[in-house]
Amino acid sequence: MTTTLTADRLYPAGTVPPGVARWQHALLWAAGCGGAIVMIEPSPYEIATLAAIIFFYATGLRLRPVFLPLLFLLVVMNLGYTICSAYLMDDSKIVNWIVTSWYMAVTAIFFAMALSEDTGARLDALRRGLIFGALIASITGFIGYFHLMPGGENLFTLYGRVKGTFKDPNVIAAFLILPALFTLQDVVTQPFGKAMRGAIAFGIIALAVLLAFSRAAWGQLILTAVFMLMLMYLTSPSRQQRGRIVITTVAAVAVMSLLLMVLLSFDSIDNLFKERASFNQSYDTGRFGRFGRHALGFQMALDLPLGIGPLQFTRFFPEDTHNSFLNAFMSGGWIAGVCFPALVFITVAMGFKLIFVKVPWQRAYLAVFAAFLGTVGEAFIIDVDHWRHFWMLLGAMWAMNVAAYDYMGRRGQATASATGLGGHA
Repeated sequence: MTTTLTADRLYPAGTVPPGVARWQHALLWAAGCGGAIVMIEPSPYEIATLAAIIFFYATGLRLRPVFLPLLFLLVVMNLGYTICSAYLMDDSKIVNWIVTSWYMAVTAIFFAMALSEDTGARLDALRRGLIFGALIASITGFIGYFHLMPGGENLFTLYGRVKGTFKDPNVIAAFLILPALFTLQDVVTQPFGKAMRGAIAFGIIALAVLLAFSRAAWGQLILTAVFMLMLMYLTSPSRQQRGRIVITTVAAVAVMSLLLMVLLSFDSIDNLFKERASFNQSYDTGRFGRFGRHALGFQMALDLPLGIGPLQFTRFFPEDTHNSFLNAFMSGGWIAGVCFPALVFITVAMGFKLIFVKVPWQRAYLAVFAAFLGTVGEAFIIDVDHWRHFWMLLGAMWAMNVAAYDYMGRRGQATASATGLGGHA
């Protein structure tokens, strides 16, 4: 049975008119692209996702029973945040934090519902928007980093690091991972012309990740790319395709290594690279360093069922939590502290089950899953709970899980029907 947010008689599932579908795809493209421009508030992402939610709602967005666990965890988690911040509501920053958390939950549900139908086309629209937005963010970062525009350095860099159209170098670097994986897929799978365009786009995005000087993003790009290419190799239907993946990967590593050597020949890049690549950072070590705060924070969490409320961690420690799981406990008490990791790890577990499921959008799925898994890993060392693309990825993971089972069900029915007809022939 399907629960429908608008009347089912508008458009039965799978029969959206082409004109409506084009608008839906355009809005998903805009949401993907808008996610790359967040240096202003409200950002284009908020405008695009709100417009998409309204339009999809008006044209038959469906809340299916299979999404109720996702909805339950998101609602309970945010209730935890809201309850634990009740005594802080006279602070506008706290109110804004709570409203943002609820809106991020809404976007996760929206992407889950929207991408669970017409999955291939809608996911492709979102993919193209993400790549376009990533190129905008990267190129603006270069404008600031290489002083190509008066005032660009102040606008598009921070502390000598690329931030592009974001407020923080670490966030732009994390956002760029999924578009980088999408373009890398084009390099290893598409015909020569498209592969070359993919290679150029990948080079631009990867260079922006490098010049953002985010250690977590460096590791995430390398590990997620290796993980995704390994899965693509294992799921490839032909020996020829597997051979191309291997050869192209080796060539890409060689080219990127050469490019890195060239870049490190510049003293300004080399010095900052060595500084950022060091594991002996002052804010990571010591009793109140990043990891020391994690241990002390979790000890506090055991004694505080209602946490301390959002944005309050710095009242007790020199810096923020830099751990999304700890932040859930601190900001939303045990309620959010249980729901957030449950939501994340249930999603990861579902993701592993779908790796070898043959669906038309399997290639895109492998990129999304690799990026989501990388972001989950990063959540242990940084606060990702208000990263827009994290909730987009979460919703997409649930959507593709549901869509895969729907697809297999339809194939099973078609096979059974064909077998039945054959038996009567």
